[in-house]
Amino acid sequence: MASTHGAAHQVLVASNRGPVSYEVREDGSLAARRGGGGLVSGLSAIGPDAGALWVCSALSDGDREAVRRGEGEAGVRMLDIPADVHADAYNGIANSVLWFVHHMLYQTPLEPVFDAEFRRQWESYETYNRAFAQALAEEAAEGSAVLVQDYHLCLVPGMLRELRPDLRIGHFSHTPWAPEDYFRMLPDDIQVRLMEGMLGADRVAFLTWRWATAFQKCADGVDVDRWVSTWPSGAPRTIEHLRDGRRTGRETLIGVHGLGADAEFLHARSHEADVEERLAALREEIGAGRKTIVRVDRTELSKNIVRGLLAYRQLLDDHPEWRERVVHVAFAYPSRQDLAVYRDYTTEVRRLTEEINSRYGTAGWTPVVLHVKDDFARSLAAYRLADVALVNPIRDGMNLVAKEVPVVSDEGCALVLSREAGAFQELGKDAIVVNPYDVTGTARALHEALTMPVEERAERTKRLAAAATALPPAQWFLEQLEALRRG
Repeated sequence: MASTHGAAHQVLVASNRGPVSYEVREDGSLAARRGGGGLVSGLSAIGPDAGALWVCSALSDGDREAVRRGEGEAGVRMLDIPADVHADAYNGIANSVLWFVHHMLYQTPLEPVFDAEFRRQWESYETYNRAFAQALAEEAAEGSAVLVQDYHLCLVPGMLRELRPDLRIGHFSHTPWAPEDYFRMLPDDIQVRLMEGMLGADRVAFLTWRWATAFQKCADGVDVDRWVSTWPSGAPRTIEHLRDGRRTGRETLIGVHGLGADAEFLHARSHEADVEERLAALREEIGAGRKTIVRVDRTELSKNIVRGLLAYRQLLDDHPEWRERVVHVAFAYPSRQDLAVYRDYTTEVRRLTEEINSRYGTAGWTPVVLHVKDDFARSLAAYRLADVALVNPIRDGMNLVAKEVPVVSDEGCALVLSREAGAFQELGKDAIVVNPYDVTGTARALHEALTMPVEERAERTKRLAAAATALPPAQWFLEQLEALRRG
């Protein structure tokens, strides 16, 4: 299919959110704001002559206006998908079903309920994915490499395979993948559609082997007459495609790429003037001579902020000697506030913070310093002064905060890390590992972290930083691209 939007492209990325967003100024002109992250770094690394294109959704009024005016940035194609379709696909299915399945967040006596409304929203998810597949098919040159991103676009590889069988198609999951028993909560036909979509790719990749293995087991358990996994020792894993129980010769390769922290960027950014200002303000807010337990998260259900606060409260009960000597610096930035369950969770974070401060606080000591307004410079300042970093998610694809804190820390930082974070695979040896549901165990871990000898803390931090930066964002992207092209 020929391109209808200029020259055909050799490397294409597809994601819900793109590298740039637009805002309409008062004078009617458009202001562009560029984002960051591994994909941006990776596309920059391949250079301007690589023929790259990023296909994404127009998310804001400014984005949609840019599409209408045809004033978008070169190398980016925004899709103006109808707002109601996007809302159903993004909030109704991606964030309220697939996210909940992969992070195991359902209260199963009451949810999920796969009723007629779910089916209506699923149709929108298919429409949304089809819009991406069609755009990629239009834009790709013969034999191009297409890297599809995340749970929003699980159906795209299969749809694109039908339109353009000549392409090299990859899919990368930034989330965990559900265990087979949990995945099977989805209606049987939806399980099949998701697998048809994902296995339309030549290669599917994950952040850890734990998630890759879970995906393979789900594939083996869904429509067993169509796919079968191979698990060779020391060789690439594959899922072979069957027809009438026989191998067709087509296979989907399995890969793992553990996204690391960008040390060069973090070192430079964390010492700029605005970070120094936030650092001074935080130190004044905390008070002189006190230890700090730092967490930086979105108020995302999977991040487990509430149990972290309960563990801190337990620490103050079990070890009253820490009262007035430690402060929990908790940054809980708003997330998905258009969903009621997230609003309720944010309310509980605030309520519990107020309860702890009311119960234990004194005239000169606020036990929990809570900030809810997103401020990256302030986050970096907190990383620098942290004595302990608390990263206790219920379940997390990777968790870059766990990797960023050791890189930025000024004097070394003890990491209290959930065994359910993808980062556990790389950082667990030098972290204090916790069961995220065990509040008393987490309180014990916080005490151990606070009392860790300075020399040990510094040595652990060095090893954590080395592991955390083993696969920086640009290399992470290029590694995937090369693996896809090699086949």
